Amino acid sequence: MAVFEGTFTSSTPLRFAIIIGRFNDLVTGKLLAGCQDCLKRHGVDTNPHGTQVDYIWVPGAFEVPLMARQAAITGRYDAVICLGAVIRGQTPHFDYVAAEVAKGIAAAGVETGVPVIFGVVTVDTMQQALERAGIKSNKGWDYALNALEMASLMQHFKGNGLASAYTSYEEGAVTPQALPIASNRAITSEATVEHKPLAD
Repeated sequence: MAVFEGTFTSSTPLRFAIIIGRFNDLVTGKLLAGCQDCLKRHGVDTNPHGTQVDYIWVPGAFEVPLMARQAAITGRYDAVICLGAVIRGQTPHFDYVAAEVAKGIAAAGVETGVPVIFGVVTVDTMQQALERAGIKSNKGWDYALNALEMASLMQHFKGNGLASAYTSYEEGAVTPQALPIASNRAITSEATVEHKPLAD
């Protein structure tokens, strides 16, 4: 058996997509700056006119998962970084948005086999958000490190033939694999099943 771990450097240039929610851009802009700083210090060209990082802006955090999935299924990126900020208000809106964003981002990674990094801060106050976006520390840096590590790990798996980071997808669609059926079980339609009365 073996131990597999990602690193923060790669022998081949990595490509990233960064999806940024524009809502609460005071926070997301700072997260993006932290993310770029980390990538740059690890040898990634963060110039939007370069070949390693594409930036995709969406209206808010709720729209991030859709674009993350669309970016991942292209097969062009080694990892997708999702940045957003959801701040609790006086209505239940926060709970619905935060939960759906988390589920959507997780699903994008699982469905496509491309690392999709959850970089959405979910906090009670703007102060808490700003603390995570540079006042105390910048979580954007951590999200970029996660992307570097996972991209490296997936490359390692792919290189060893253990898994594939990329699968050929039809443009704009992902077809989930059917679950295998045990060989000793037959599938029958309801019309062919004989219904017996229950014994008293």
